[in-house]
Amino acid sequence: MAARILDGKAIAKEIQAEIATSVAAHVAAGGMAPGLAAVLVGEDPASQVYVRSKQKACERAGIASWLHRMPDETTTEDLLEVVSQLNGDPNVHGILVQLPLPPQIDELRVLDAIDPAKDVDGFHPQNVGLLSQGRPRFLPCTPSGVMQILARSDISIAGKHAVVLGRSDIVGKPMASLLAQKESTLGPNYCNATVTLCHSRTTNLAELTRQADLVVAAIGRPKFVTADMIRPGAVVIDVGINRTDDGLVGDVDFGPVSEIASAITPVPGGVGRLTVTMLLANTFAAATK
Repeated sequence: MAARILDGKAIAKEIQAEIATSVAAHVAAGGMAPGLAAVLVGEDPASQVYVRSKQKACERAGIASWLHRMPDETTTEDLLEVVSQLNGDPNVHGILVQLPLPPQIDELRVLDAIDPAKDVDGFHPQNVGLLSQGRPRFLPCTPSGVMQILARSDISIAGKHAVVLGRSDIVGKPMASLLAQKESTLGPNYCNATVTLCHSRTTNLAELTRQADLVVAAIGRPKFVTADMIRPGAVVIDVGINRTDDGLVGDVDFGPVSEIASAITPVPGGVGRLTVTMLLANTFAAATK
């Protein structure tokens, strides 16, 4: 039986409409319009597309947005100065420094310099620490989007075995943390998973994924997860976005795996739309806290 396709595009549209309603009510009650400032260094095509999509999403939600473009030769100190200015701007509630940065820039220094109360990506070590303690200020955008897909598709993870492929600070590690939390604002069905975090050095990887009720693939390798790695009836969430000669593909070999899994996210049209959406949610939260 073919898997149920989890439509991230439709879920993102639903959540964005909810955010727009909340923003309008907040402003009507006399609150300041939420504001998101993005900083783009260089001319990376994928980053430019991503930033434009964020600006359009902000406009639809009633969130003010600003884009600060900086040249490829920008130094760490140049970028830190811009971050400092945004930290002190009362109109800016969220700050996003688009990654990746050029190699001459000290990425950690820049991310650490963002005011934690404006760190709507959830990358600041203070916010990472709060998440690990189960009291997050902001939920990291992509993992939060995955949780929204599960919750709005009525896929319970409580007591289930989840395998996360990839240990990045952006997706893999916070994804594992969210799945294993004791409590969730989404309800008791969307926490308390038993989580195995795998990576490129994991031995017997396929044996582990075949034990999973839920597989979240965020390893950055096109079509890495094959049908023989999935237990029949498992849920598969594909976070990967890989540009190949055949176009955009995920980390999952979608066709064969969709014949094995009970539910699966497509690429494109899956998790990617939720990443931008949860950035809007975090910006609104920053404006109202």
